[in-house]
Amino acid sequence: MGLPDGFLWGGALAANQAEGAWNEGGRGPAVSDVSKYRPNVDPREYAVHHQHTLESIAAAMADDDIAFFPKRRGIDFYHRYREDLALFAEMGFSVLRVSIAWSRLYPTGEELEPNEEGIAFYLDLFTEMRRLGIRPLVTLSHYDPPLALALKNNAWVDRSTIALFERFSRTCFERFGHLVDLWLSFNEIDGIIRHPFTSGGIIDETVEGSLEQACYTALHHQFVASASVTKMLHEMWPESEMGCMLTMLTTYPNTCHPDDVAATQAKERLLYLCTDVQAGGAYPRLALKALEAKGITIPFAEGDVELLREHPVDYISFSYYMTLTESVRPDAERTPGNTVLGVKNPFLPSSEWGWQIDPVGLRISLIDLYDRYGKPLFIVENGLGMRDELTDDGRIHDPYRIDYFRSHFAEMIRAVDEGVELRGYTSWAPIDIISASSSQISKRYGFIHVDQDDLGNGTGERRRKDSFFWYQKVIASNGADLA
Repeated sequence: MGLPDGFLWGGALAANQAEGAWNEGGRGPAVSDVSKYRPNVDPREYAVHHQHTLESIAAAMADDDIAFFPKRRGIDFYHRYREDLALFAEMGFSVLRVSIAWSRLYPTGEELEPNEEGIAFYLDLFTEMRRLGIRPLVTLSHYDPPLALALKNNAWVDRSTIALFERFSRTCFERFGHLVDLWLSFNEIDGIIRHPFTSGGIIDETVEGSLEQACYTALHHQFVASASVTKMLHEMWPESEMGCMLTMLTTYPNTCHPDDVAATQAKERLLYLCTDVQAGGAYPRLALKALEAKGITIPFAEGDVELLREHPVDYISFSYYMTLTESVRPDAERTPGNTVLGVKNPFLPSSEWGWQIDPVGLRISLIDLYDRYGKPLFIVENGLGMRDELTDDGRIHDPYRIDYFRSHFAEMIRAVDEGVELRGYTSWAPIDIISASSSQISKRYGFIHVDQDDLGNGTGERRRKDSFFWYQKVIASNGADLA
């Protein structure tokens, strides 16, 4: 049967990993600007290494360095976006997922009027995308709250941030709504539990009480903000759609031992909490009981329950990179994934970074999500981070990347054949960008190579990899030709 006509093919980027120009055009500092280059961090230490203290933040902001703070430079998408968009159009993209840097529009998050230089940049970006026939899919918050909000009140822990985000979102809808009709509120909203500073601007040492309680407080405020801006979008642009975005961490029991099955069930209950709230409109009873058992309370304010119930998202998007397994055995071998650790699956291969490769897991994830919610789905992140080698003739031969995508696309199409309503697919990332976790570029995802090393040396020249031409062929055939 294959994919439907009008299926959206493209790629996905984040402002904090691609744009650069961290101190240009009136942009204010974001939490991503204090993320340091850490290529050799043990994945088991990920959460520790992504904590920030007042002292470390002050030291980072006193330093103008862009070598060891790579997200400040990105790949210079801010200045080279026309060149990059032309390459995406050459591949045949019908959609490109990008994000809007909040601090490029509101440098501290608290200004009453937006920064017009920031508005002009995104207007130019979206206009050029539309000229090339590329539909913008825009994330409002992608791991870069304004640093000023983190320093002032732990950003999303403070309920006042909801109103500031509403002002930012209204500006985005007012100024860009004629060019953008597909939106996402928060990138991997569940990530705030794993990396509170990156997702929510939470500085551990300034939190009063339990950090875990602070994370769930902040998460609730993001839920409320998401419902509020969904309502706002529908009022301002009735034909536009708002989606949510989940880190799809599909988990299998490591064995058929009932305790492993029960542990997996408990893990998935919290995995689906975010989509249950944003797509289903309410906190599920079992998830609330599980949080209550941990001593965590949800800070409901008057009107929250009604707002969540009455303004769910229109579609569900998710990232998918790997699956995990779960076991109650304390000696079970753990392996890294997308900012998580899971028990290693002996039946799956792993990338150099330990992420296990599971194409069938994508089909399982699609079917589970659609069966659970019955809402349209969108795969907005999926890809393979690898080291690429430039040959003497200036080529990048990456059959491993083609194999990865071929196997995942085949399973994606099988899920659609089984009845899943899938709107589109955006790879992460179509061009090499700075890694979210380690701030390195040598962990490359793109179909397009960027001549830059981990410390920023290089010309920035863009080169088409072998996978570029393969993906071009896949898009032209709407997934029918995966050879």
